[in-house]
Amino acid sequence: MMKIGFIGTGVMGNAICLNLLKAGYELLVYNRTKSKTDNLVAKGATWCDNPQTVTEGADVIFTMVGFPRDVEQVYFAKNGIMAASVKGKILVDMTTSKPKLAQKIYQAGTEAGAQVLDAPVSGGDLGAKNGTLTVMVGGDKAAFTTLEPVFKAISSMAQYFGPAGAGQNTKMANQIMIAGTMTGMTEMLVYAQKAGLDLPAVVKTVGGGSAANWSLSNYGPRVLKGDYTPGFFSKHFLKDLRIALETAKEMDIELPATQKAKDLYEILVDEKDLGDLGTQGLIKLWWK
Repeated sequence: MMKIGFIGTGVMGNAICLNLLKAGYELLVYNRTKSKTDNLVAKGATWCDNPQTVTEGADVIFTMVGFPRDVEQVYFAKNGIMAASVKGKILVDMTTSKPKLAQKIYQAGTEAGAQVLDAPVSGGDLGAKNGTLTVMVGGDKAAFTTLEPVFKAISSMAQYFGPAGAGQNTKMANQIMIAGTMTGMTEMLVYAQKAGLDLPAVVKTVGGGSAANWSLSNYGPRVLKGDYTPGFFSKHFLKDLRIALETAKEMDIELPATQKAKDLYEILVDEKDLGDLGTQGLIKLWWK
């Protein structure tokens, strides 16, 4: 069975690693904050001091970090992935990042003899925990075929979309959709509360009709409990919306609803400094 390296064991990455260990894969791990790998090491994973060491010991290297700048560092900095020999290995970036950066990694990896995939995911913390993520893949199709058993261990769907960057573009489409459902859920709750309605009954009723959506069913109940812990950080969602709008501008299209969602999350993250809340924290722009 192939050895897997995993770089980035935050909320999502840690849960994915647990499912990989459960499936019997030998796992090498690295994270900037070492303590976030302690539970994995306790279950049999091997700690490595840097991404280069992970790469040298693994057949397949997954990365799942916060921002495009973190991806750049993990791949191209001193002691990064590309500092190792990657010939014959498969490199998979699961970070939601820029399509152009995915293409840059693909070119560098291919020139060094590796196969490369961009494979961002959707499904939040629950999807990562339950192994029911959706994986959106671009890059080397042969590598995708090779990794299908691995993807089955962590997801309920893994779909190949085309050349390098196609996975990231699909994730941008996903985030554009979520921008609408998150703002819709938030304004629905604000309106329902102001109208004096029974909020749990509203969530149940609206969620049972044509307005049903993932954001409402997963985040609506959390909001009603005052639970703003991150299944997905608001600061990371804002990063995604910025990438989506930047890429849309390059394609010469306008996305006014996504622009408005970005503006709202900028107030939450940049002005109110609440970027470590989950995306459901958007309602704090209305509710104290």
